[in-house]
Amino acid sequence: MAKKKKKKQEPGWLRKRWLKVRYWVRRVAIWTVSFVLFAVVFFAVVNPPMTWTMFEEKRRLGKIDHQWMPIEQIAPVMARSVVAAEDANFCLHWGFDVAAIREAIEEGGARGASTLTQQTVKNVYLWQGRSYIRKAIEALLTPLVEIAWSKRRILEVYLNVAEFDEGVFGIEAAARHYFGVGPEDLTAVQAARLAAVLPNPKARSASQPTARLRRRSAAIMDGAETIRGEPRDACFAD
Repeated sequence: MAKKKKKKQEPGWLRKRWLKVRYWVRRVAIWTVSFVLFAVVFFAVVNPPMTWTMFEEKRRLGKIDHQWMPIEQIAPVMARSVVAAEDANFCLHWGFDVAAIREAIEEGGARGASTLTQQTVKNVYLWQGRSYIRKAIEALLTPLVEIAWSKRRILEVYLNVAEFDEGVFGIEAAARHYFGVGPEDLTAVQAARLAAVLPNPKARSASQPTARLRRRSAAIMDGAETIRGEPRDACFAD
């Protein structure tokens, strides 16, 4: 007499729940990764209309001063000044300056080691403030931006979204706000002073510099001239 086939048992309740959760976790992960990749590639060619910081400042102040300016219409000395001030090895690293990070650790974290790429990622995609969550996301996005964007594009975006004074965003607004000129007409002194206010724009003034800011600007001018024509400006120079 033929044996009866055993009826296939249905998965238990816990297994059903686990399979459902795993399905949705996988879908959310795929959509999240796809959205992140899209956002990175999208802003490689499309200018960010507004950042989270701009939105917060506009809500707080009522309005902000910001107008996009292509890097071709920005004085080259401004680009060199920002690199000299914020990230002298900008053209030589892949998003993280390992030597600067090592020096910052040796000094007990008294100074930052963020590259221009990291700062651009923070300004465009994230929020201000110090938190491990933000730093972790920034660390994940930085290599993607380095891969998808050119160095010249990174610098262009940075110059257009950085805050130079309270409610003053981007080099076009900053040049007119402080000196009454367009960004294409900035002198070496003016460019150095604008670069010097970037670490703390709400507490520093490019048009009314303190003695300390003047010394910092002079150092930036020297640095900008030093990297001119070197490999350290080759990735963004005309």
